[in-house]
Amino acid sequence: MPSNSRNLSSLLGTDTKIATDDISGVAIGIGFYANEAALPTDGNLLGAKAYAESEGTLHFWNGASWGALSATEYEVPPSWVFQGSVSGYTSGGDTSPGRVNTINKFPFASDGNATDVGDLTAARASGEGQSSDVSGYTSGGTTNFNTPGHLNTIDKFPFAADANATDVGDLTQVRYGTAGQSSSTSGYTAGGSVQPSPEVNTIDKFPFAADANATDVGDLSQTRWGGAGQSSSTSGYTSGGRSTGYPGRDTIDKFPFAADANATDVGDLTQTRYSGGGNSSDVSGYIAGGNPGTLNKIEKFPFATDANATDVGDLTVGREDKPAGQSSTASGYTSGGLTSVAFSDVIDKFPFASDANATDVGDLTGGLRLTTGQQV
Repeated sequence: MPSNSRNLSSLLGTDTKIATDDISGVAIGIGFYANEAALPTDGNLLGAKAYAESEGTLHFWNGASWGALSATEYEVPPSWVFQGSVSGYTSGGDTSPGRVNTINKFPFASDGNATDVGDLTAARASGEGQSSDVSGYTSGGTTNFNTPGHLNTIDKFPFAADANATDVGDLTQVRYGTAGQSSSTSGYTAGGSVQPSPEVNTIDKFPFAADANATDVGDLSQTRWGGAGQSSSTSGYTSGGRSTGYPGRDTIDKFPFAADANATDVGDLTQTRYSGGGNSSDVSGYIAGGNPGTLNKIEKFPFATDANATDVGDLTVGREDKPAGQSSTASGYTSGGLTSVAFSDVIDKFPFASDANATDVGDLTGGLRLTTGQQV
């Protein structure tokens, strides 16, 4: 964990500029701007601070103009990113002859097989995963794809030790086929199916700091199940999905983490698809595999601007029925799913730094579809 107090002068390099990585995440109300010319010239509070990314310089508002910020103290909180650096997890799922409660874990530092490190509170498939910096969550799902078997349970398991999950709260509705997102403070579960009623557009939120039930904080732009979830540092995304009368959706929805609000349609996938795995780098969202037709396509869309997705690579084998997505700081992982002939145990990895095909880097403890993913 970084120090709570650092001296500005210690961050200055030989070129008198401050690296973006050094200043990222400071908690003194610093505004980030593309360059010095973009600094706002009105509406600033006395003492307001601004960082010009192109020049790598800090400035303060003296009441009339921006001045160079002299060496001073500022607070640096622990940073949070959605991506993990240690391990990926694949929890629950469906196999022959039925649902499982297994929590699989595999390493990010090296390519290797997963190991069974614990159990969910119930065997379930088609739930959704969320990740805090200390715990993994699996929310919703179904035990038998019949109405009495649908779940609203929010399970939590620790990252620090290999252990079973505990039931820590409930979603606002029993449902499966949801999309999951994670901010620094909360988990989100979006959309899903509540058969025999149709699909829903509900966005639920539950806290990481305490074990508690979820609350309904907004709506997707469309009712749907089978969407993939992605998370930037400021927003949650739901891409693709399926709803009654539509064989698939290509919509990319975005909703804010800072306030409880509805999602907006901000772009399209390259095709309609559902039940794919979601991944997130620090700058882009990804969807890999899915239906219809055991897709192998990996699509990418940017977080910085609202835009359509592009096709950037292929999985090693086409997989439908919701393979799990995990995200390290360097790579996206897709684990499990259903191929044209069998339940898959394959763990695929593709790079975030360049657009490229995935490689097979390990196996789950067994073939699984309709799984959920987490990372730390």
